[in-house]
Amino acid sequence: MSQRGASLFLMLGVIGLDASTKEAALMYLDSNIVPVLPVLNLALGFNTGVSFGMFASDEARGWWTIVLATSVICAVVGWLWHRSSLQLERLGYASIMGGALGNLVDRLPDGAVTDFIDFHAGGWHFPTFNLADIAITAGVILLLVSSVRGVFANRGRRQASRP
Repeated sequence: MSQRGASLFLMLGVIGLDASTKEAALMYLDSNIVPVLPVLNLALGFNTGVSFGMFASDEARGWWTIVLATSVICAVVGWLWHRSSLQLERLGYASIMGGALGNLVDRLPDGAVTDFIDFHAGGWHFPTFNLADIAITAGVILLLVSSVRGVFANRGRRQASRP
């Protein structure tokens, strides 16, 4: 499979898996909290904002702003994905795109993104999130790793070429 094909497969897989898990959360969680680990619950929530509920708004203007911003970000990330020649970088962009598009598709009908993963410890709860959010975070990590690898690779080439 080509580099583009593998990263496209990743992006579509993220979108599909994210949609499936959100649908399962809607079907089975309702208002129930399901303990999975001492620090992890499955708990249904809805986010009308962006990451971790920031800029939450029930107004139509807020919905349009988030949809437009997400669309622009997806276009820029898609352009970067297309221009990239490094496999790790392409996978990072594909993961970010899959997560962003997964959340966008979820947001379009009612203005909210379905969240269901709840990490907590000692009464503190991390904002509830979903698989699309994990994919976006993983994509950013892949881009950082790719950048760091590039810095060290270039440093080694420069030192090897010195007399």
